[in-house]
Amino acid sequence: MNARSTLERLSELANTYFVGLVLLASAAALAQPDLFTWIAPYISPLLGLIMLGMGLTLQPVDFRRLAERPRDVAIGALAQWLIMPTAAYALTVVLSLPPELAVGVILVGAAPGGTASNVMAYLGKGDVALSVAITTVTTLAAPLVMPAWVVALAGEQLQVGFVDLFVNILQIVFIPVVLGFALRLVLDRNAPEVAEVGLDVFPLVSVLSIVAIVAAVVGLNVDTILGAGAAAIGAVVLHNAIGLGTGYGTGRLAGMSEDRVRTTTFEVGLQNSGLAAALALSFFSPAAALPPALFSVWHNITGPLLASYFSRSASGSAGGAPADD
Repeated sequence: MNARSTLERLSELANTYFVGLVLLASAAALAQPDLFTWIAPYISPLLGLIMLGMGLTLQPVDFRRLAERPRDVAIGALAQWLIMPTAAYALTVVLSLPPELAVGVILVGAAPGGTASNVMAYLGKGDVALSVAITTVTTLAAPLVMPAWVVALAGEQLQVGFVDLFVNILQIVFIPVVLGFALRLVLDRNAPEVAEVGLDVFPLVSVLSIVAIVAAVVGLNVDTILGAGAAAIGAVVLHNAIGLGTGYGTGRLAGMSEDRVRTTTFEVGLQNSGLAAALALSFFSPAAALPPALFSVWHNITGPLLASYFSRSASGSAGGAPADD
């Protein structure tokens, strides 16, 4: 087995056992937090590395798809931008969450889509091209949309303004994605084999980075988890359920084909919680990073379960009428 095959195999194993790795690291962080808390200062660079990897997966054809299907892309992006932040704020009020946990929930709601939605769209027999397009739009717009929502919904609790959040998101999301995209263009033209190796490596890097981020946040929040953890868990579970349910309903009401309905479900319900955790630690407190860390664990449980259900449903109806164009 050559080095590339080994990397591919390791990436496959990391994706397959991702949830188990997160749970194992979280349990270890609860038992021995000092083993992981040192990672906290590196969370933003780790997230930037993940975003660089996302940029590497993008190609010019992905941007052409935005022009080919503007209606469904717009519906998916607007649904995420409107549903998840307002649902987050409603949950903080209904559950009377402490201010620090409330900020964390709002950060998750305001975050763009994550690469998990693309993977789940693929596994759940959704429209992967549409998923990539929606994730790209929400990610590139994150420096503007995310600070606007956070300031609007949690303004009275903030010690930071729109500009500070904008600059930080620009640095850890937008710039790495653009750099990754530019690097992919150069490599495709001059060293396509290197580009392929990069695509083999970055799934593994992304998984390990997310596991490290979650473990660091859990290690920093042992007391909070043992105290107010139930409220945070309840908020995360409900938030994810609202996103998945309303995402599915939005696709149905918009008259999308079944594969695009499944895609919209994942795009609305699965967030870039790593970004939310990084911003929480940068501008707020470790406690504010707890809901994003819990969301990272939870949506990587519900996502694969729902993708499996969608896949079985699609296989079972394969002999029926063809899907809409």
